[in-house]
Amino acid sequence: MGKLTDKVAVVTGGGRGIGKAIAHRFAAEGAKVAVVSRSESSCQSAADEINQAFPDSAKAFAIDVADTEATIAAGKLILEAFGKVDILVNNAGVTRDQLALRMTEEDWDVVLDTNLKGAFNCVKAFQRSLLKAGGARIINISSVVGLMGNPGQANYAASKAGLLGLTKALAKEFAARKVTVNAVAPGFIATDMTAELNDAQKETIIKNVPLGVLGSPDDIASATLFLASSEASYITGQVLTVDGGMVM
Repeated sequence: MGKLTDKVAVVTGGGRGIGKAIAHRFAAEGAKVAVVSRSESSCQSAADEINQAFPDSAKAFAIDVADTEATIAAGKLILEAFGKVDILVNNAGVTRDQLALRMTEEDWDVVLDTNLKGAFNCVKAFQRSLLKAGGARIINISSVVGLMGNPGQANYAASKAGLLGLTKALAKEFAARKVTVNAVAPGFIATDMTAELNDAQKETIIKNVPLGVLGSPDDIASATLFLASSEASYITGQVLTVDGGMVM
């Protein structure tokens, strides 16, 4: 028996990187997974890969979580497909990096609408099922940038800090129904985004990581799995940093 046997999980931003690793790990532990991504090709490819390893474990759903009406409508399709949702992982995120003095309104809105409003939209889409599930889990993937800030990422830092406030507020609101709400704050993780950095930039980043290496998507998947499992049933409203020691 896996840690998530008979559970249904929704993972946004599940088409690649951290979200894909989380979806794959959940399926390995017995969950049925709705792999959500804005790109149909991305989420379908991830779902196909998961199903090759764990047959009939994943279904793909192309959703722009920043679009409230589209998210609510897609939520109904997911509930029809799986019958319930026990676990919601809000991982969908984008960046539009720029110094605050040069940042446009569009740069701000796109990042906040996807990273923060998108999480709220997904909670609204699945809240009834989560509140009925008994022992349901909401896990928001934030960032150490939301804890300590970062030059050129005022929009991203604000969105990720906002997720932490949302996490704590929902944890208090949903506690009476035994729904736990927690956040994971990754540090610098080796993904498509960090792959675009040059060697000098990577070296500078690693100098600020006490463990001296970048993390992997699997590191975040492991932390998320713990919070999604019964082992974390008495943990709510918390932020788990997975950052090699950057934030102490």
